[in-house]
Amino acid sequence: MIKEDILIKNTTREQREQIVNDALGIVDGLCDGCSQGIISMYDAYIDGLKELDEINREFNAHYEVDDKRGGNRGGCSMI
Repeated sequence: MIKEDILIKNTTREQREQIVNDALGIVDGLCDGCSQGIISMYDAYIDGLKELDEINREFNAHYEVDDKRGGNRGGCSMI
């Protein structure tokens, strides 16, 4: 489900940047221990190129593991 108020068509660039900063807990441009890769992952949303749900689905797809029993467990491949 996509919240209408965070869609690209309903937000300005500045609002999208604030949405990402709020979600990641970034206050006044400062980030204690956050990964630059996580922050830059959302540049496409801030720039109006991809919706948040699309970025998150792509990110999560890297962590899905095919279960030999025929299912998809997701998560850590060490389990």
